[in-house]
Amino acid sequence: MIITGGGTGIGQATARQFADAGADVLITGRTAERLAETAEAHPKIRTLVSDIGTPDAPAAIVTAALDAFGRIDVLVNNAAITRPAPLGTIDRDVAASEVTTNLLGPVFLTQHALPHLHAGSVIVNVTSNPPEFGWPGSSIYGATKVGLDFLTHTWALELAGRGIRVVSVAPGITETPVLTHAGFSDDQIAEAGNDLQARIPLGRIAAPAEIAWWIVNTARPQAAYLTGTVVRVDGGLRAGG
Repeated sequence: MIITGGGTGIGQATARQFADAGADVLITGRTAERLAETAEAHPKIRTLVSDIGTPDAPAAIVTAALDAFGRIDVLVNNAAITRPAPLGTIDRDVAASEVTTNLLGPVFLTQHALPHLHAGSVIVNVTSNPPEFGWPGSSIYGATKVGLDFLTHTWALELAGRGIRVVSVAPGITETPVLTHAGFSDDQIAEAGNDLQARIPLGRIAAPAEIAWWIVNTARPQAAYLTGTVVRVDGGLRAGG
């Protein structure tokens, strides 16, 4: 299987849970040290330094997985970046990097993997916000995630005849380093976390392992009737508007 963005957060937790369940896992990411941390003490996890936003990455990732395992049963499109900016301050190059990493990367990685997927294979897109609500300052990031959910619906229809399932797992607010990578200070992250936590009906932020559990179980054979849907794991955030 392949998991992009496997060096931290949800990707890291997902890789470890799959490996603990006996799966052979290839994780990708841009930082060798973070990938190595994920794979430490997990011999079934292999690593590949690769930026999913570059044109050559999809072919290289698929080739590495096939060389290592001879097959691809599960593809988890998890890698994403966020660069918050309100309308009026959005930089074209920065926005392009978000779209390339979050949306086009999964498109072309999945397309390269497709000839090697088989009946019973599963594609899991890790998304985020629903389309019905705005997210001030995150229009580009949010649009890429809504777009990825649309791809889930469409690919599920296109691939159902081949027995390939496609599902989105859409986390709510989760404790990951994504805002640190975006350049936010610890104080800014803490303030944002407090504001967001107050809106979550369950009253807390999710741990990456809680989201990973849904990704892993969505891919299990027991979930064989689940496709073309968005599984929202958000502590009740959407229900509360």
